[in-house]
Amino acid sequence: MKKIFIKDIRENQKLESTFLVKHKGVARTRTGNPYLNLTLGDTTGEIKGKVWDHAEPLAQRFQKDDFIRIQATAATYQNALQLTISTLTCCPPSEIDITDFLPQAKHDREETFNKLKTIITKVKNEHLRKLLDLFLADEDFIGLLKSAPAAKKLHHVYVGGLLEHTLSVSNLILQIGDHYEGLNRDLLLTGGILHDIGKVHELTYSRAFDYSDEGRLLGHIMLGIEMINEKIGLIPDFPHDVALELKHLIISHHGQYEYGSPKRPKTLEALILSYLDDLDAKVADLQSFIQREQENHSKCAGYHQMLNRYIYKSLAAEGETLPTETNLDPGYDSPGDIPGKEE
Repeated sequence: MKKIFIKDIRENQKLESTFLVKHKGVARTRTGNPYLNLTLGDTTGEIKGKVWDHAEPLAQRFQKDDFIRIQATAATYQNALQLTISTLTCCPPSEIDITDFLPQAKHDREETFNKLKTIITKVKNEHLRKLLDLFLADEDFIGLLKSAPAAKKLHHVYVGGLLEHTLSVSNLILQIGDHYEGLNRDLLLTGGILHDIGKVHELTYSRAFDYSDEGRLLGHIMLGIEMINEKIGLIPDFPHDVALELKHLIISHHGQYEYGSPKRPKTLEALILSYLDDLDAKVADLQSFIQREQENHSKCAGYHQMLNRYIYKSLAAEGETLPTETNLDPGYDSPGDIPGKEE
């Protein structure tokens, strides 16, 4: 059966397809009858679904993060499409093509990984290079690195996103490595490569992007330090001061306490890493935000919640046509009409 993607569903359409259960709950109508309230997803988006009949017995057949095959009819409710589901069965993972349900990196992951390996060869410090080589030799870690997203919601949220973010930060380090005097480039580059490695265990990404128990209780910074300590323990006579400064880069790379950093940057390398990490995350998130709004043909891409401001598209590249419409959200005359929102 051909997969029908959420982005292609239209009002009044009858469909049969498979979706990932991202949320599941049993609610009750005003008359007290139970119904199933679902959020279904695939790589193109999410859609609400309702099961009105036999809700309680059907709810026992599947759980959140399961795949289900449904027959349903699409209708608009409160200005959004939702599905009224008539039949529902659980699908074994062996019948599923995971690329239909999780967003994928645009670039080939093997090619991205090979570029990162080339950057690692630029690290000349003997002990730091041995440390990086131990991670490269860890097949389980590399398999996770190639698959993990860089975040659950904010940036590089796709399979292979962590690898792309790591490569991007490393390339930024190479570009500015000779610009500032007094930098320990080997230390900074190693920190850039390893700063987010704890995310391979912080997040789950075999079916849906979420946090693991380790991620919620410890977080990727602590998990990354544990991974680095384990590998350093395998290297004879690893210098204490090098290990100390490297681990400081890891625990301070979020920059501020309120952003989850146990320590603020206290070395030149740590300061640079925190800014480059933040830059790459924000640029990637903003690029994705603008890309999602390309079809609205307006210079204003909309209001960005994390940045707390309206975002405008840059001037078109050579050969492209600039959008002519400059209206904001049609429900408001100006950003100032929205309480608490910055222009």
